[in-house]
Amino acid sequence: MRRKSSRRALHPDAPLRQLNHPRPVSRRQFIARGFISGAATVIAPSVFGLFANPRAAQAALSPDLEALKQSCGIAVQGAGKIPFICIDLAGGANMAGSNVLIGGSGGQADFLSVAGYGRLGLPGDMVANAPNPASATNDWVDRRLGLAFHSDSAFLRGILDRVGPVTAAAVNGAVIPARSENDTGNNPHNPMYGIFRCGADGELLTLIGSRSSESGGNSLAPASLVDPSVRPTKVDRTSDVTGLVDTGKLVGLLDQDDAVRVMESIQRLSDRKLGRVDTRITRDAVIKDMVRCNYVKAADLTDRYGDPSALNPELDPDIVGPAGIFSRAEFDSDDEFRKTAAVMKLVVNGFAGAGTITMGGYDYHDNSRGTGELRDERAGRCMGACLEYAARRGVPLMLYVFSDGSLSSDGLVDSSVDGRGKFAWTSDNQQTAASFFLVYNPRGRAQLYSGDSRPPEQHQQIGWFRADASVETASSPAANNVNLLVETVILNYLALHGEQGTFGTLFPGHGLGSATLQDSLIAFNPIVNGTIA
Repeated sequence: MRRKSSRRALHPDAPLRQLNHPRPVSRRQFIARGFISGAATVIAPSVFGLFANPRAAQAALSPDLEALKQSCGIAVQGAGKIPFICIDLAGGANMAGSNVLIGGSGGQADFLSVAGYGRLGLPGDMVANAPNPASATNDWVDRRLGLAFHSDSAFLRGILDRVGPVTAAAVNGAVIPARSENDTGNNPHNPMYGIFRCGADGELLTLIGSRSSESGGNSLAPASLVDPSVRPTKVDRTSDVTGLVDTGKLVGLLDQDDAVRVMESIQRLSDRKLGRVDTRITRDAVIKDMVRCNYVKAADLTDRYGDPSALNPELDPDIVGPAGIFSRAEFDSDDEFRKTAAVMKLVVNGFAGAGTITMGGYDYHDNSRGTGELRDERAGRCMGACLEYAARRGVPLMLYVFSDGSLSSDGLVDSSVDGRGKFAWTSDNQQTAASFFLVYNPRGRAQLYSGDSRPPEQHQQIGWFRADASVETASSPAANNVNLLVETVILNYLALHGEQGTFGTLFPGHGLGSATLQDSLIAFNPIVNGTIA
């Protein structure tokens, strides 16, 4: 006879108080338990960011300054790489089995034992291959996003609540079974610095994240990848996004076009003055070029951002409003939606190269199932919002989801409405951990990697679980080493550009082995040829 829980699910914003853990004392512990939220952060460009490689030129400066802007290397709409967003679920969320399906060495459809699925929170009548008369395929498998989810996955419900059928048909994904320590920010999970090293950059910012930490998120970045020149600066509200560009009071006293003309005139006067001045500083020409470029950048920013609505997510009808991804009421009432809107606005439009959204409160083993279901569904809505916004902008997106550790069930049934008759989450368990990523491609669903002799399904699941629902630590380099999990994600980012051959050069001393082994860790064939056209 099944034991039943009558515990009510907590609201997604309610803190987790009674988890048999010590009282939280660090900022990371407060975020994981939901006492404080994970905010959004941005990384401001350094002086040398002026020399980034532009994706395209769109501003309409005068021809002479347009040419000078190109010579200054002022980036427009990013650096031509696929936008990258990662979602950091602080506290140890469930990824495998009840959300993304996990299987044995044969892939997602190499089903686990009933006891194994029970450990992942699923009763016997809801395991992946159990009969399900409500499904067209008579099972609990849903492949509408390419990657197989459990058909009652809370992540899936949230994603499908935000993406349309056309967007869903252009999404695919892969799951990576990988152990990581429970409830600690010391896991080096965050790949953003590595994504930057691959060439991702933004028009205004290099990276955006979710905390004023070295990684920009809850989890650490691998120490070998950290670049202090692109350390995050915190942003957690619309005003922080619109405040990234200050065109001064000139726009307002004059209309935007006249303001641009004034800025152009100032640049030309400065240029003439520089031609008659000896700065008496070594490398005189370099100093003059930097001064010229900064004047040009000021004119360029005024041209493109004199209208503050260019950056404001609240004024973007694709984000907020009757036809938006979020309704006005949702946006006004939910911090996670506002944070997601700010990050996706900047990254998808190329204003930033990559970003992290940290969501707190995912240490949800409170002997209920409903608490986790509600939080997972909201996280899914944030994932779906990012994918749908990329679709509306017509650009590809790589979305990576990870958490510090995981959890498991001991068979206690939560029969409440929110619990959905599934097993309650009762304890931390790093053995059941996994990460996954989704790829949106406006040209059509990404195709599984065909560059080696492995069957395609073994590229959709990189590594595997044992039948008892524990990570097989020998199944991939990522399975038992978080640093190598990050390297695996970065390798897949490069592979989406067809640039996996540069991995060894960009990351000397990596731990992913030979090119043959690396091929086995790649999920998809390229979706762009080097850079976004």
